[in-house]
Amino acid sequence: MRTRHLSTRLLEFLLAAGLLAGCGPGAATPTPTATPTPTPSVTASPAITASPTSASTASPGDTSGAVIGDTGDSDDEPAASETPAIGFTPGPSGIPAPTPSASMARLAGEPDPALTPGALNPAVTQATIGSTVCVSGWTDTIRPPTSYTNALKVQQIAEYGYADKALASYEEDHLISLQLGGNPTDPKNLWPEPYTIGLPDGRSVGARVKDVFETKLKKQVCARTITLAQAQTEIGIHWVHFAFSIP
Repeated sequence: MRTRHLSTRLLEFLLAAGLLAGCGPGAATPTPTATPTPTPSVTASPAITASPTSASTASPGDTSGAVIGDTGDSDDEPAASETPAIGFTPGPSGIPAPTPSASMARLAGEPDPALTPGALNPAVTQATIGSTVCVSGWTDTIRPPTSYTNALKVQQIAEYGYADKALASYEEDHLISLQLGGNPTDPKNLWPEPYTIGLPDGRSVGARVKDVFETKLKKQVCARTITLAQAQTEIGIHWVHFAFSIP
C-alpha cells in the first residue's frame, strides 16, 4: 500500500514537472537574418583618352625681322580679282634703281638692263621702312591691278623677243620688289620673268626662286641687318649673282 502511494506521488510529481515545464517561457523564435541584397558591382567605363592634338610646327628658316602675320610678297603678280590700289597711277613714276659698282655679265634669269633697269618708289626710304615695307599688308595698298600688268606683259614679251608667247609662262614681276621699295607701276621696274629657266649647271633661277630671295632680303632690311639700298642693289639687274654668290 505504501509502495502504491509512493508510486502515485511520484507519478503526480512527474506530471506536475511536465506541466510546469510546458508553462515556462517558450523558446525564442529565431529572428530571421536579413540577407543583404548584393550591391551590383559597378564596372568603370574605360577612360577616354584624348587624341593628342598635333602641335603646329613652325617651318624652319630665318624669321629675323619678319613682321607678325606677314606672309611676304611671294608673288608680285596680283590675283585676277584684285582691284586697283587707292591712288593707282600707271606709267613711269619711279627713280633710278642702284646698280652694282663692279661690272657683271648678264646671267640666265636676269633681265635685260636696257629694257628693265629697275625703278624705285620715292615714298620708301631707309627712314620710312618702319611705316611702309615693314608693315604687314602695306604692299597691297600700292600694287597695280592685273589689267595693267597683263597689258604690259604682252607688250614686254614682244620686246624681249621670247619665242614662248604664252602669258602663263611668265610672272610680270617687279624687278625691285614692292617689299623692297620698288616702284609699282613704272615699266622700267616690271618685266616678264620666266617661271622656268636655269643656269648651265641646272640650278633654277626662275620667278619663284627670285620671290624667295626677295623675302629673305626684306626680313634682313626690317631686322636692320642690311640697309634698304643694299637690298635694292642685290635684287636688281644682277639678282642671280647675289642670290647664288656668283662673282
